[in-house]
Amino acid sequence: MSEITFRTAAALALSLALGGCMPAPWERGVLAKPHMALDPYPLQTQLQQHNYGSREAGLGGSAGGGGGCGCY
Repeated sequence: MSEITFRTAAALALSLALGGCMPAPWERGVLAKPHMALDPYPLQTQLQQHNYGSREAGLGGSAGGGGGCGCY
């Protein structure tokens, strides 16, 4: 008898906890705005990375310390 009530209580708690994970429909429009993006200017970032890689004569130079010339 107590096992049935425990399962029922656990299922109820789980359903209440998972119900709050989904955003409300009216919040989706707010989260989809351009200023909410992780990178608001992806084209500008890509261009800067390309220019930096061209100057340093290597790819993936954004994680390094630089070439020593002090140009960036």
